[in-house]
Amino acid sequence: MNRVCLLLILFGMLMPAVVPAQTLKFSDFDREDTRDMNFDIIGRLNNKILVYKNVRWKHKISVYDNDMNTVKTVNLDFVPEKTFNVDFVAYPDFFYVIYQFQKKNTLHCMVVKMNDNGEKIDEPVEVDTTRIPVMANNKIYAVIHSEDRQRIMIFKIQTRYQKFDMVSLLFDKDFKLVSKNRYVTDFNERRENCDNFTLGNDGTFIFSHETQSGNRDYTSMLDLVTLSPSQNIPVYQKIDLEEKFIDDVHLKVDNLNNRYLINTFYYKKNRGSIDGLYTCIWDRDKSGPFASQFTEFSDSLRDEAKRSGLLRFAFDNYFIRQVIVKKDGGFILAAEDYTSDTRGSNNTWNRYDYLYNPYYPSNGYYYYNPYMGYYRPYSSFNNQSSTRYYCENILVLSVNKNGKPEWSRIIQKDQFADDEENFLSFSTMIFSGEIHFLFNNDRKNQIVTDQGISPNGTIKRNPTLKSKEKGYEFMPSLSKQIGAGQLIIPCAYRGNLCFAKVEF
Repeated sequence: MNRVCLLLILFGMLMPAVVPAQTLKFSDFDREDTRDMNFDIIGRLNNKILVYKNVRWKHKISVYDNDMNTVKTVNLDFVPEKTFNVDFVAYPDFFYVIYQFQKKNTLHCMVVKMNDNGEKIDEPVEVDTTRIPVMANNKIYAVIHSEDRQRIMIFKIQTRYQKFDMVSLLFDKDFKLVSKNRYVTDFNERRENCDNFTLGNDGTFIFSHETQSGNRDYTSMLDLVTLSPSQNIPVYQKIDLEEKFIDDVHLKVDNLNNRYLINTFYYKKNRGSIDGLYTCIWDRDKSGPFASQFTEFSDSLRDEAKRSGLLRFAFDNYFIRQVIVKKDGGFILAAEDYTSDTRGSNNTWNRYDYLYNPYYPSNGYYYYNPYMGYYRPYSSFNNQSSTRYYCENILVLSVNKNGKPEWSRIIQKDQFADDEENFLSFSTMIFSGEIHFLFNNDRKNQIVTDQGISPNGTIKRNPTLKSKEKGYEFMPSLSKQIGAGQLIIPCAYRGNLCFAKVEF
């Protein structure tokens, strides 16, 4: 009997482990859903999945059920033709559409409340207007919301004649105005840069202010700027860089611990190579740094991170993509190796030019424009040059609440594409105690790699995501998590766009 049991146990050990596979359900599409279409995944509302679609002057919302069958398609007839920057703030049973349109030389910012069927609950309401000169940039309004979605902010920033002019409107969940502020100060657009506009759960408006010592220098001074609902003027608080230089500043609000997490790559000398990561954990209540840490990257990490070249250049093309906050005040940081190469022109990849060109000039007017766009429609017609984009290895770094690294991992990845980036890069999904990194490693075979990292840094290769039907190409970097173990991933299929629901 014991011998039989032993044989059964050995046989069971030799059998492959049964791992539950992911399930895929694809939406259908109509002829208008081409690769020239812009879209935004609004999210899940009352067991329905809503996706906004824009083709030229047409705006519509597709409503899907749990199996990605189309319930209905609603044309947004109230949205004018000359409409820019349509934004959404979604809740479990309704959502807001915030859009701006131009009429003559006036921009109108509007908001409308809609239900889970894509129907208007109320008529559109105008929240702000702006007069602009002829040929000026007309995409000036930005929308952000707090993590708990109890606060929504619409703001606009204009820089002209060496002045920084910012107007911010703070609303509550019912879109009632809480506060409105206008702030004007001196500003050198060649050497100063404001970025990382964020809204805390308490309604505090937070952003970073960088200053360069020269026109072609890296940032040598950094300020954390805060504006609470009770204040009329933003407060600038200097971050001590200890005479080092920085770039690629990333700001994240830790609402649970009332802190602001500031991360940036640093240099020991101007225009040098990246030496490591600088972390500043700012205590909101004490209005000062809780922790400040410069972490120099080791040669062993550099050797693993680089694909070619000298060790000292290993991180020169890495950019911070995401910071995930942990309950204890620490966080997980993910950075990616990103470059591009334009053939047929004299332009070469330059990290400085990539980072320090946030403004769009027009007739002496500069408006801050945070819209880099999630989906960039493929377009190479009549182009004399071709650009190849590279998205390679991912650095994953765990940092404790004191700003000190606990462990680091390199996820090996090798991606490139010509004239479009939509199939490159990665997305993350938090599920079953792991952070899942999803990315295409073999676009031709339509396979999405899933590598999970546990809290202690262990990397596990999960089953790949692959469609049983041929012809679908996934865009993981544009996906959106809509629930526990549920993800919506955009797909290209024979020149059209559709969406896949993935259940893990």
